[in-house]
Amino acid sequence: MSEPASVPEDPSTVRLHREGSVGRITLDRPRAINALDLGMIHAIAAALDGWEHDVDIALVLVDGAGERGLCAGGDVRGLYEQIVSGRADLTGGFFRAEYALNARIAEYPKPIVAYADGITMGGGIGLAGHAAVRVVTERSKLAMPETRIGFTPDVGGSWLLGRAPGRVGEYLALTGGTMDAADTIYAGFADHLVRSEHLDDLRDAFVTRADPETPTELVLLFDETAPASALEAARPWIDAAFSADTVPEILERLRARPEADAATTADLLEGLSPTALTVTLDAVRSARTLPSLRAALEQEYGLVLWFALTQPDLPEGIRAQLVDKDRSPRWQPATLADLPADLGARALAFEPETALWS
Repeated sequence: MSEPASVPEDPSTVRLHREGSVGRITLDRPRAINALDLGMIHAIAAALDGWEHDVDIALVLVDGAGERGLCAGGDVRGLYEQIVSGRADLTGGFFRAEYALNARIAEYPKPIVAYADGITMGGGIGLAGHAAVRVVTERSKLAMPETRIGFTPDVGGSWLLGRAPGRVGEYLALTGGTMDAADTIYAGFADHLVRSEHLDDLRDAFVTRADPETPTELVLLFDETAPASALEAARPWIDAAFSADTVPEILERLRARPEADAATTADLLEGLSPTALTVTLDAVRSARTLPSLRAALEQEYGLVLWFALTQPDLPEGIRAQLVDKDRSPRWQPATLADLPADLGARALAFEPETALWS
């Protein structure tokens, strides 16, 4: 019998339960595909704090309500409203709380299992991508689609992207491409494929603690071999193009490739924010050299505030994609040729007024 735990924030958007020795966190905004707001972040963090020293809790399970997905991302509309109302200064508080939660998940002393079933994007990657055991299903669709709104991957996404095989990280970061289960495992965003109809059985196994006992060993009882990854098959042209030093050179190489997917990718990139593409390329490559997830989150914190406080492309991208939905953003500058050569370095050097780890 599930016993609801005390919920410090809005109980209608996060449900907490004790199920045997399992602490279960269920995101419960199914109409919004469980998109994260600040209250949800606080509620999840408080649950982890409470369960850390609870001797009766051995494992934490994170999942999402509804059939559509674990989490579609963060509160992008709220970010837009802050910027256009002249209150972009409020943005830092949201990201500090979110990034602290991302780091907490990665460093938690008890195993955290995440069900990235269905749509898991942006902020959802921040929850699932850093868990100890990351489960995807045949319905999973994972992505870091921030460049589509004139932004850059965050929530530790640059850390994961920087460690993907070959130049897959640059490809996924710049295009915002969606991965299926096989791709997520290949790219290092997930560990196991379990069919969606078996997720409840797996949860029951965690609760009953049948032999074998570790979460990974239990997942392996339900794990299926993932099919071939399309990303892996595309590595020859992805690596050849996305190893170029700059975005214009990447585009040039894509145009020179014989593969139809390379040409389609070039068409996609040419419609995205030149600023977002340029900064994102440098960010992923910088993250590849960083020593820890916390260091990557700190770098991302500076970048997101640079975008929110200084760049018109972020509110314009949100407007075009999510507010007016005209899909016709007017980027400033409009072309790669109009960007200063040191744009990426400038963005990476931006220093927020308030530190992330305060």
